[in-house]
Amino acid sequence: MKLIVSHPTLNANSKNLVIGLLKNKQLYKLFTSIAIFQGQLLFKLGNNPKLKDLKRRSLDTTWQPFTRSKSFFEFGRLLASKFHLEYFIKHENGFFCIDKVYQKNDRWVANNLAKAKEDGITGVYAYEDGALATFTKAKQLGLHCIYDLPIGYWKSARLLMQKEFEINPDWSITLTGFNDSVSKLNNKDKELALADVIFVASSFTKKTLEEYSGNLPEIKVIPYGFPEVTQKKEYKKLANRKLKVLFIGGLSQRKGLSYLFEAVEELHNQVELTIVGHKAVANCEALNLALEKHEWIPSLSHDQVLACMREHDIFVFPSLFEGFGLVITEAMSQGLPVITTDRTAGPDLIKDGEDGWIVPAASSIAIKKVFTKILEAPELLEHYGLAAQNKARTRPWSVYGQEMADALSTLKIL
Repeated sequence: MKLIVSHPTLNANSKNLVIGLLKNKQLYKLFTSIAIFQGQLLFKLGNNPKLKDLKRRSLDTTWQPFTRSKSFFEFGRLLASKFHLEYFIKHENGFFCIDKVYQKNDRWVANNLAKAKEDGITGVYAYEDGALATFTKAKQLGLHCIYDLPIGYWKSARLLMQKEFEINPDWSITLTGFNDSVSKLNNKDKELALADVIFVASSFTKKTLEEYSGNLPEIKVIPYGFPEVTQKKEYKKLANRKLKVLFIGGLSQRKGLSYLFEAVEELHNQVELTIVGHKAVANCEALNLALEKHEWIPSLSHDQVLACMREHDIFVFPSLFEGFGLVITEAMSQGLPVITTDRTAGPDLIKDGEDGWIVPAASSIAIKKVFTKILEAPELLEHYGLAAQNKARTRPWSVYGQEMADALSTLKIL
């Protein structure tokens, strides 16, 4: 069984899927936008400080025979973002917007399927917003369509997030997901309708698909892996200092930020909060006022993120709608106990009350209760943190890659 994997930008989960398929000799080709290998001109250009972001697109040389790339639109998007040329990356309509990057990659893959079938492929693995043309062509050729939904279903998101417009109107401007056009939303549904099997990374994501009005194929839940555990965290006593709380993520109400700020506000004499992340919008007054009261770091490299996690006592990820939440696994791998909600992958990863805490979404009271519990029994930080790190050791990314390869090899459709 051989598969094409289509992902324009490549992230941790898609890369580890590819690693698993390569290891099990199941990959025919990876189609992506930018693929840079050591020794190439683009790799050398990445040594220039102004072009260092190119190095992030570097891939292992063993991937080279299996990788095809077509980079024009993604390069355009990266340059437009770097030089703040907002017109070119405007949502859905900008010449180099992320939607165009996905659509161009999708059509490119579709145009290569006939030749790939001649070479013996049996299916294609594609991701949300980048699968419609590919799946349409695959159906014509009798190939199987394997769909990956990394974030919950859009109708469910709208139902859940609509409440925030009423409860927290001052934060509503940050809910940019409501900007998707009818056409884009319809295309999401068309992709689902063409899928022969759907992979998701959390039970919550699977649950959101209950709002889909059509018939769905089998939905498989395979959580992502944890980063490698390489360092032991030093747990410092809380005596004569505040509880150091950390949040990392996009700064929007979808992440439940207002509820975190409320919980911290009521304990401001005992808690200090650090926020790491880019603003979803620049002109949300409620967000800007909240950030002034706390330490805000707009951006950190991945290594800096992990170091920052080790410097804090507790990680809070109060998301209201999350397909997974990779920062949860990152924090746990660093020995940092996590408070997160029932609308993330938290319930799939954390045993509440043993190696972290699961709280109801949209509840500052629930977050505050956990803070209070920790302040009353600070030894919980080390106890839960070590348990979280032990959990991380049991599920490295290699486990995810192998589980995906195993699941794909045993699919009834194949």
